[in-house]
Order: sequence, then C-alpha cells, then structure tokens
Amino acid sequence: MRPLRLDDLLPLEEFAAQRRTLLDTHLRYLDRYRRVRVGPRVTLVFENRQTLWFRVQDILRIARLARPDLVQQELNLYNRLLPGPDHLQASLLLEVADEGRLGEQLAPWRDFKGDQLRLRLGGVAVPAHLVTCRPEDLVAGTAHWVQFALDDTARRRLGDFRKAAHFEMDLPAYQHAGEPLSDDLRQSLVDDLTLSDRD
Repeated sequence: MRPLRLDDLLPLEEFAAQRRTLLDTHLRYLDRYRRVRVGPRVTLVFENRQTLWFRVQDILRIARLARPDLVQQELNLYNRLLPGPDHLQASLLLEVADEGRLGEQLAPWRDFKGDQLRLRLGGVAVPAHLVTCRPEDLVAGTAHWVQFALDDTARRRLGDFRKAAHFEMDLPAYQHAGEPLSDDLRQSLVDDLTLSDRD
C-alpha cells in the first residue's frame, strides 16, 4: 500500500479547525469498514491509508509538529503500519475492566503467540502473526499489532460474500468467535489487498 507523504497531510491549523468533523467521519468509517469485535474484550482495527492519515494528523496536532523533517520522521515510523502485499494488518486492543488489576487481567494473554487468533473463511483458517512479540510487549500492553497473510484461496474466499467469514480467538481463558463480517467490511479488506497489488 502506497505510503503517506508530506503532501497528503493538512497543515496543522487547517486540521485543528476541522478536527471535530474529521473525527466524527473517522469514527463512522472505523465502525462500518475497519473495526471487528472478537468476544467481549478483543477489538481488531484494520489499518490502511485512511486510518493512518487521521492517526498521523492527530499526533502531529498534539505534538505541534510542523517542521517537514520532523513530520517526515513520523511518517516513516507510521507508514510501517500499512499492510504489505497479500497482508492485512490490524491493531489488537484488549479491554481491561479494572485498571487497578491490570497485571492480573493481562496474565492470560502472556501465552498469546498470534496464531490463536484466526480469520475463518469457511473451511480455511488464516492465523494471525503477532508483530509485537517481545516478552515486555505481551506483559505490559493492551495493544498489539497482528498481520494476516492471505494466499490466493483465502483472498478469493474473503471476496466471495456468499461464504461466511469471521474472526475467532482460541486461548484457554478466552475462546470466542466474532460475528460474521459485513459485506462492507469485507469489501474494505479486499480493497486493501487490491491496493497492495497495484502499489
């Protein structure tokens, strides 16, 4: 997927003036096309240029970064979150009910290796690859990065809306299957793969 460039971004003042409207649009877009719940405590948010654009713009606003060289450094960092060819990439967010018991609530996730999360496309299962896989990531964090590598069969099945598709998690302490993916969300993910092919 084509990386974000300096000329894709709005000037800080222009973004700040429009942020409320842009945020509302961004959240609607996430809910319709990019966000997937897997049980009560796991959310996947799939990244693409549009999701990354808002993320970068907001970080630049908060940090008040306007110098082109510093903005380019941020772009270099965040562009790594875009999916590569034949891949989907998502942030995996863990919901913690009680921040005071964070360590206890994250303990079951220490054994999460990635492949316990799967995209189920009928009889085909596409396991996730955990990008944040250092021990300190797993112990400390409620947010991780996962990738799904789709071969030709998986890509065809994802694009065939007559066949069911959902995400599932299979850990000893957390076994859940998400709702069937909507056609809108599936098309958005198929578009990611198509864009990766063209770029």
